[in-house]
Amino acid sequence: MVEVFKTTVDNHVQAFRLLEAIHRAFPGYSANFDLDDCDRILRVVSHTSQVNACAVIHLIISQGCFAEVLNDELRPAEVSPSLQKT
Repeated sequence: MVEVFKTTVDNHVQAFRLLEAIHRAFPGYSANFDLDDCDRILRVVSHTSQVNACAVIHLIISQGCFAEVLNDELRPAEVSPSLQKT
């Protein structure tokens, strides 16, 4: 399972420190940051079960940062004019 978080992590040193803490606290998880994204994304993958989002958020907050689950936003597909009924 994969969980994606929006964070306030803004530098590579902070990201590295948090990744170490996540991997130490959750040995079955793999995690990585995308600091180039406007939401400073943290992706967490669990190889054995669902990601415990609350525990990950608590860990990040305990390290002085903020995180929240980034919800999937599905936009209605635009209908091509050629497919619309007249």
